[in-house]
Amino acid sequence: MKRLLSLLFSFFILVNSHAQTRLDYYLPDGVSYDPAIPVLVPGDTHLHHHQLIDYLKAVDAVSDRITMSKIGETHGGRPLFLLTVTSPANHSRIEELRNKHLAMEAPDEKSPVVVWMGYSVHGNEPSGVNAVPLVVYHLAAAQGAEIDAMLEKMIIIIEPAINPDGIDRFAHWTNTLRGKNPSADPSDREHNETWPGGRFNYYNFDLNRDWMPVQQPESRARLRNYQRWKPNVVTDHHEMGTNATFFFQPGIPSRNNPLSPERAFELTAKIGQVHAQYLNRIGSLYYTKESFDDFYIGKGSTYPDITGSVGILFEQASSRGARQESDHGVVTLPFTIKNQFTTTLSTLKASFDLRTELLTHQREVHNNAAREAAAHPVKAYVFGDKHDPARVWHLLDMLNHHDIKVYEVARTISVDGKSFEPGTSYIVPLDQPRHRLIRGMFDTMTSFTDSLFYDVSSWTLPLAFNLEYSALQARTFVPGVMGREAGLPAFPKGAVVGGFSEYAYVFEWDSYYAPRALNKLLNAGFRVKVAQRPFTLPLGDGTTKAFTYGTILVALGIQDAPGSVHAMMESIAKDDAVKVYSVNTGLAQDGIDLGSGSFSTLRRQLVAMLSGAGVAASAAGEIWHQLDVRWGMEMTQLDADVFNRVSLDRYTTIIVPAGSHSGISSGAVEKLKRWVSAGGTLVVYGSAITWATQNGLSAAKIVETKPKDDTAMRRYIDATNEAGAQQIGGSIFRATIDPTHPLFYGYRASTLATFRNTALMLELPSNAYASPMRYTAEPLISGYISKPQLDRLKNSAAVVVGANGSGRVIAATDNPVFRAFWFGTDKLLANAIFFGHTISAQTTAR
Repeated sequence: MKRLLSLLFSFFILVNSHAQTRLDYYLPDGVSYDPAIPVLVPGDTHLHHHQLIDYLKAVDAVSDRITMSKIGETHGGRPLFLLTVTSPANHSRIEELRNKHLAMEAPDEKSPVVVWMGYSVHGNEPSGVNAVPLVVYHLAAAQGAEIDAMLEKMIIIIEPAINPDGIDRFAHWTNTLRGKNPSADPSDREHNETWPGGRFNYYNFDLNRDWMPVQQPESRARLRNYQRWKPNVVTDHHEMGTNATFFFQPGIPSRNNPLSPERAFELTAKIGQVHAQYLNRIGSLYYTKESFDDFYIGKGSTYPDITGSVGILFEQASSRGARQESDHGVVTLPFTIKNQFTTTLSTLKASFDLRTELLTHQREVHNNAAREAAAHPVKAYVFGDKHDPARVWHLLDMLNHHDIKVYEVARTISVDGKSFEPGTSYIVPLDQPRHRLIRGMFDTMTSFTDSLFYDVSSWTLPLAFNLEYSALQARTFVPGVMGREAGLPAFPKGAVVGGFSEYAYVFEWDSYYAPRALNKLLNAGFRVKVAQRPFTLPLGDGTTKAFTYGTILVALGIQDAPGSVHAMMESIAKDDAVKVYSVNTGLAQDGIDLGSGSFSTLRRQLVAMLSGAGVAASAAGEIWHQLDVRWGMEMTQLDADVFNRVSLDRYTTIIVPAGSHSGISSGAVEKLKRWVSAGGTLVVYGSAITWATQNGLSAAKIVETKPKDDTAMRRYIDATNEAGAQQIGGSIFRATIDPTHPLFYGYRASTLATFRNTALMLELPSNAYASPMRYTAEPLISGYISKPQLDRLKNSAAVVVGANGSGRVIAATDNPVFRAFWFGTDKLLANAIFFGHTISAQTTAR
């Protein structure tokens, strides 16, 4: 261990011997520091994640104020750490203090306030993560009565690098392109990353939108530990455009989430006064209340507000590289780091001074939940799905990460024409400490005080999961309907019903992981068919069952190795939550027989996706994540220059995510047309439809925006807001679907809630069969949309299926795998991939 510490100290001395930025540039005046604590002076190159972690480990090894713990790993295999900083005396009884804090007792003189500090959720916003060595050094090494008092009354949780994969992607870019005399020209390559940039995580997810969905490992690790501490203050350190100054909250008051306690905003403003004092001392310009909002509860500054903490967003004008010209002169990396470090200190000072108010606020939010629940007409939400336990499990998993209690349904509940049965349904009562968060997750909202949103305006979870759900009021939420607490049950397992078969196996397409199961079968070389008509069969266990559209058939008589089929069926039942049925006859009691031509043969899928410059990085990442992580599918990502020159013959499906796709050559477009004509399936989403229609690839027609007849003079100051009000940042709409269509196999209802964050809309095609998903006459379920846009959306097409020769072109306006938590629509993507080629030509637009 001593040898390791010696090597680490040597490393940091070496780093500092080449440093140009002096430590005293950053540190506050009048503070002495312990010379035993190692120093890493940031600002001359961008820190890689491993360099930061090595430094933190070195400090942890010698400081009795700091404990460092690993909490998880990223998709890229980089470790995730938290640091706990407090006085040595507090460390000796840290679990006692944590449990007392969670008990939400009335604060006394000894109760420490808990502050959570998170840095660089966006990897190419580097001042946050590069400020961490200063933060940790100051907390570990500062001497004097002031720091001793603060550490005695505070427990500081530091999330030093929220997005290690993005941080390293960016650091590699900028450090590679930085010269000995760094260019400040904004056009220099150092300031202009290649696609997808360092903002996103491994699969191009924006982790600052994942606090509520918790679908990425970074967020899951954070939320597990967030619930262990339930901090009083949470900071979120970001960057913005180079020509800006520095922003700290409060944001725009009219855009706050109405479920967040008003007291949270009052405390934010009080803390903001201290930020102003500290920034005044160093001469930094700043502003508040003019931009950014606290509406979407999946963001790092809003989630804390709604859960009884105080979330604070910081936005620093970015140098991106080492230095960059701006309207305020040359912005340097050290200057941006200094502002982040300074507002870290101001947060700590304010939290210390407001300790009792912050603790009291959290306790009141916790204790007032019962009173608020009693006054609210909705007493609980019930949800479930008797056909797909895996999708239900994923919602239970999400709720579990938010410390929300869920209970089993004890007896059948009939409400709103729906039936919720024991074993497949669950209840979330509102009378619990997370009352406001539950409402934020389950409520729908269509009325707003402001028409502009920094992010999405709705995210109602049961709709996102396409689950039957109802709000229970006092007359339906009666004693006896709620059973035992569910917690997070084991992931559901399917079964092979009827045991071994010598004839055939079938399974329904309802299961969330049916696509993964099918992909395994096709990759293993089995011949698989899909039912395009319903049928009823006797099963191997002597019972009879009706099967619907999309049922998968594996008949033993057509396999090269029929003896291996049963083992595969047991495997997919166990791992993919699929219920497989063994059958011993192909003669149906009703509907089609198993040898019918209404069973279409499926083909092994080799999928390619357009990627790189010209493609929306998050849209591509969401598709990549869905295929790779959820369905276990190999997928080829093709940059435009590669797509322009390679043969497409090996691929069965090509996906074109949202984007401009300006890099695709005219020759490549013609090549793509020939590929479709030869039998390929082309899937285009969102803004990619514009590119596809302009290049004659899709028969979809875009609904044009009618110009306003109103020519009255308008105020200059209102131009931005009026234009913004016509955007659809993200709302939930109702569409009619055709469950008999291959694109909607696995859906049993005739309507579907879909998420839309684009203003692109499609006309209904002249062939009525070619749009199997279309918006209803009253489509808005939850979220904001302006009246002109709503009028355009009514009765428009959500999906248009076209044909070119033997191939199919599927155009969908909405992203079915939005942020990896829209579980209810992502089967549309699977159906396009696996069943697109089975769509009849007579049902397509041309």
